[in-house]
Amino acid sequence: MTDKKFHSEGMLRELYDVTKKSYVIPPEKYNKYDVKRGLRNHDGSGVLAGLTNISEVHGYIVREDEKTSDYGTLAYRGYDINDLARKCGINGRYKFEEACYLLLFGRQPTKLEFENFIEFFSENRFLPNGFTEDMILKQPSRDIMNKLGRSVLTLYSYDEHADDCSIENVLRQSIELIARMPILAAYGYQAKAHYFDEKSLILHQPLAQYSIAENLLRMTRPDGKFTPEEAELLDTCLLLHAEHGGGNNSAFSCRVLSSSGTDTYSALAGAISSLKGPRHGGANAKVMAMMRDIKAHITNWEDEDEVYNYLAMIVRKEAFDGSGLIYGIGHVVYTLSDPRTTILKERAENLAQGTKYEAEFKLYNLIERLAPVVLREVKGSDKVVSANVDFYSGFVYKMLRLPEELYTPLFAVARSAGWCAHRIEEIISGGKILRPAYKSICKIGKEFVDMDDRVTDE
Repeated sequence: MTDKKFHSEGMLRELYDVTKKSYVIPPEKYNKYDVKRGLRNHDGSGVLAGLTNISEVHGYIVREDEKTSDYGTLAYRGYDINDLARKCGINGRYKFEEACYLLLFGRQPTKLEFENFIEFFSENRFLPNGFTEDMILKQPSRDIMNKLGRSVLTLYSYDEHADDCSIENVLRQSIELIARMPILAAYGYQAKAHYFDEKSLILHQPLAQYSIAENLLRMTRPDGKFTPEEAELLDTCLLLHAEHGGGNNSAFSCRVLSSSGTDTYSALAGAISSLKGPRHGGANAKVMAMMRDIKAHITNWEDEDEVYNYLAMIVRKEAFDGSGLIYGIGHVVYTLSDPRTTILKERAENLAQGTKYEAEFKLYNLIERLAPVVLREVKGSDKVVSANVDFYSGFVYKMLRLPEELYTPLFAVARSAGWCAHRIEEIISGGKILRPAYKSICKIGKEFVDMDDRVTDE
C-alpha cells in the first residue's frame, strides 16, 4: 500500500507541470477581450449584475467614469447601520433578531409582530431528534465551517417539503435555519474540542427565553455563564455581520444557486462554503494568526518604527505567510472607512480599557494607522484603504473568551439572515438563471492522435 501511494504521488508530480500549462491563460488575453476579472471593472468597482432592495453598501462615488473615495456607509432596508446598532435592542429587545425580521420581511416589526417572531424563533431553534448524536457527534470535523455546511445539507433530509420553493415555505425554512445555525456551530465546536482536542464534552441546551447571542455564549462556555454586557456586545457583532449587499462572494453564491431553482439547504451550504475562504469570512482568523506573528516578532508594541518595519517585511513577502497581505486592511467597496469597523473599534476600546488587553488594543490601533502608509510607500499602491470589519472582530471575540475556531462560523451564523433575504429576492425578482459568459481561447481542430503514436512534450 505504501509503495503504491508513493508511486501515485510521483506520477502526480510528473504530471503537475504539463497539467499546469493546460490551465494557464496569458494575462494579455483578458485585456484583449475586455474580460472583467473577478467581475470587477478596471477601476476596481464591481460589475453591475443585479438590483437589490435589501441593503446598500457605499464606499466610493463614480462621476463621469471617475472613481472617488468616500466615507463608508451601510444600510439595511434603508436604515443606517449606526442607527440600528444604537437603537435596536432598546428595552431588552434583541438587536440581531430585530435585524433578521427587517431583512426578511422588509420593514420594522410592531411590538406584537416581534413577539410572535421571537416565539417562532424559539420554537424552531431545536434540532431534529437524533441529529446531534448522529450527524454532529458521530461525524466531527476539525473545521467548524466544514461541519456547518454538512449539517445544513443534512437538515434537507429532515424536511418533508425540502424542495418546495414557494415563498411561504422558503420563509419557514429561512427562519428555522437562522434559529438553528447557532446550535450547529456551537455543537460542532464542542464535538471538535472533545474528539480532536481531548476536552470534556459539554453540551448545553439552548434556552427559549435567551436571545441568539445569549445562547451562543451559553453553549460555548463550559459553565454556561455570561454577563448581560457580554451578550449585548455579541448581539451587536451579529447585527453588524447580518448582511452586506448582494455582490459579496457568499451572498452572490447564494443567489447563483437560488437562480437555478435548487433548495434552500443547498443554497445556504454553498454560501457557507464561500464564506469559509480566507479572502472572505475566513479573513478574521487570518488577522488573528497575523497578529500572533507580529506580537512574537516585535519587542516594543509602542515603537512605531519597529512596527512599521515589520509590516513592511510582511508586504515584501518576507514575513508571516508570504502572501504580501496585511489582513484586515482594505475592502473591495469601502475606501476611507468601514462603518462596521468604526462601531466595533469603539466597543473594543471600551472593553479593553483597564484590562490585560489594553496594550494589545493599542497595537491594533497603531497597525490600523500605519498599514495604509506601509502599503503606499513599500508596495507603491495608490489605492485608498482602511481597516475592515475583520480587523477588530476577532479581537472582540477573543476578549469575549470565544474559541478561535468559532470566529468564522459566528460570521456565518449572522450572515445567514442576509443570505436568506437574498435567496427570497432572487426567487421573486431574479427570473433567470445566473450565467455569465466565458470566452474560449483554446484552439479548435486539433488532430486526434492514436495512443500508440502519442509522445509527451519535452
